[in-house]
Amino acid sequence: MASLLRLERPRLPTDAHRLQRCHTVDDLRTAARRRLPRAAFDYVDGGAEDEVTLRRNRAAFDDWELVPQVLRDVGAVDLRTEVLGVSCALPLVLGPTGFTRMVHPDGERAVAASAERFGVPYVAATLGTTSLEDVRAVGDAALWFQLYVWRDRGLSKDLVARAQDAGYRALVLTVDTPVPGARERDQRNGLTIPPALDLRTLVDGARHPRWWWGLLGSEPLTFANVRHVADQPTAGMEFVGAQFDPTVSWDDLDWIADAWDGPLVLKGILSPADARRAADHGVDAVVVSNHGGRQLDHAPATLTALDVIAQEVGNDLELLVDSGVRRGTDVAKALALGARAVLLGRPYLYGLAVAGQAGVERVLEIYAAELLRVMQLLGVTSVAQLDRSVVQRR
Repeated sequence: MASLLRLERPRLPTDAHRLQRCHTVDDLRTAARRRLPRAAFDYVDGGAEDEVTLRRNRAAFDDWELVPQVLRDVGAVDLRTEVLGVSCALPLVLGPTGFTRMVHPDGERAVAASAERFGVPYVAATLGTTSLEDVRAVGDAALWFQLYVWRDRGLSKDLVARAQDAGYRALVLTVDTPVPGARERDQRNGLTIPPALDLRTLVDGARHPRWWWGLLGSEPLTFANVRHVADQPTAGMEFVGAQFDPTVSWDDLDWIADAWDGPLVLKGILSPADARRAADHGVDAVVVSNHGGRQLDHAPATLTALDVIAQEVGNDLELLVDSGVRRGTDVAKALALGARAVLLGRPYLYGLAVAGQAGVERVLEIYAAELLRVMQLLGVTSVAQLDRSVVQRR
């Protein structure tokens, strides 16, 4: 029995140790749930209303099977692709997320640094907690900027100009938020930005002291891109909530296209008719997205919508997709059904919560390793070979 024993000296857990024990995105989700207070975790993890769409996004990937071709030389596999005319080391994009520094004090800076190291784009968000200029200063990552068209068109135009001046390469217009979705977990938790110090949060903070220490020891948590509230953080959520504009229409694309010199992407497309209209308006790409199940509940799963949209307009503009992607097999299925790349949101926030930049990089390592293995088992050696010949409906 002595030859079988593998006893290790007990040691205090560190971020590196925790990451070593996280072999999948779900492992990181479990670790993030332990690390974050309930309100912060539920903000990341939750969806709208009954969260039907949230569950459908995952379930849709089970509707497709992968069909391998054997006896292929898969000794050398190329994971690179091209998105919006720029080479990417992986067919992944780190998508826009709001309140990012609520998860970890390094927030957007850690995500941008990870994107640069792995050679993938990062989409900085309008509701970011680090200004778009400070994100740009991190390094030379391929940065895109996500825009909401708000009631105050001057504020939106100012953001477009700032992103252009800072050297962002693409503008991603989110089009599925005429009004905010009903995120009932946040309502029950009384989520505020910055978190309010009431009895409930104090008790929760006692159970998550490291998170609170990081929050209190860093710069104030606010909407850093919105100059109107940068110096009034407690007014942030009320101001932002009032800025969503139900009158936004296709006509707004005209002034946005005039103001922006670079690729234009629409995020939040689920219907073939809207995808066709986007192509007719000269949009360069669309993100097939239901906002991670956080806006309209009972909307179609994005993989289901991608299948239909790709057959309608796949030759006329680039297609990206998000929501529910947790495995390398999911990435392979999305690419096979017509996506050029996949946007990640929740997965990298789980990693960020666990270990900051190292956690985000661990997420990218997991996806890269899984996608490489999946492609070898499928018998393909490049991302371009992931087409409908390798998938079939279950």
